[in-house]
Amino acid sequence: MRKKILSVDDDALNRDILSEYLTEGGYEVIEADDGDTALQLLRSVEGIDAIVLDRMMPRLNGMEVLKAVKADPRLKDIPVIMQSAASAREQILQGIKAGVYYYLTKPYEDQMLLAIVGAALSDAASKKRLREEVSQQKRVLGLMEQSRFRFRTLEEARNLAFYLANCFPEPEGAVYGLNELLINAIEHGNLGITYGEKTQLILDGRLFEEIDRRLALPENREKWAYLWFEACGRELRVRIKDQGEGFDWRPYLEISPERATHPHGRGIATSKQMSFTSVEYIGCGNEVLCTVALDGRGAKDATLPATAAAPGSLDLVNS
Repeated sequence: MRKKILSVDDDALNRDILSEYLTEGGYEVIEADDGDTALQLLRSVEGIDAIVLDRMMPRLNGMEVLKAVKADPRLKDIPVIMQSAASAREQILQGIKAGVYYYLTKPYEDQMLLAIVGAALSDAASKKRLREEVSQQKRVLGLMEQSRFRFRTLEEARNLAFYLANCFPEPEGAVYGLNELLINAIEHGNLGITYGEKTQLILDGRLFEEIDRRLALPENREKWAYLWFEACGRELRVRIKDQGEGFDWRPYLEISPERATHPHGRGIATSKQMSFTSVEYIGCGNEVLCTVALDGRGAKDATLPATAAAPGSLDLVNS
């Protein structure tokens, strides 16, 4: 079944161009020529998967439509891609604070439009799937004080995120951040896929093919990433370490207006925002410590290892 996209723009020519690009990309398009009509369609049409929303419209503008969408429990999880000719940093930052993480600045090419829409849909689907697949073992796993794991594939990372999320007081929030940071340890850490390379791979539709290719290379077959979990006092700690060369993590701790028009680059910031009390990178950036503050849960005091243990001493997470 084709994904259903609501296109909201007061300019008929812009709607025609957007509809043509999206239809050729395999989407079903519903059009609204103003904000009021958009809200009516959102509340009456079943199964709208994403909204491409023009910021500058008469009467009810894009930011006002966004505010109404985020305030409605039935609509708040629908991803919004904001489009505007105004690419000022302050305006994009305002939208980010209101919950829009994907942007299109006019004029745009069809390839970038489809990449941004695809990324927004994929991100929303991933969050939904992660919430649904978190198991019901929280009562038992919530008693765990210490554990350690190793992993090397995307499937192992996802399995570990599902499992470990149940140790947290809010598993549905924790699983998203865990999944993002574990995947980063594989893609950007062990496999060395740079930010620019990932952008182009997404645009070309070859990201997962390239991940599989690099995982099979002789130099990567025994390259693992590691995770330690610990309940310490009124705090849960997760430390993730990969065998990559590290990176400058500082620009990625907040969602950046400069990257708002890219099809990726939001995982660390959204993990910090949605899943953890704090996210702290260590050393060259190939190690990250995430904490969640607890209310009223007791645990024996302990300390995380100062350095990575030998690979042979870690538990393998089987897919």
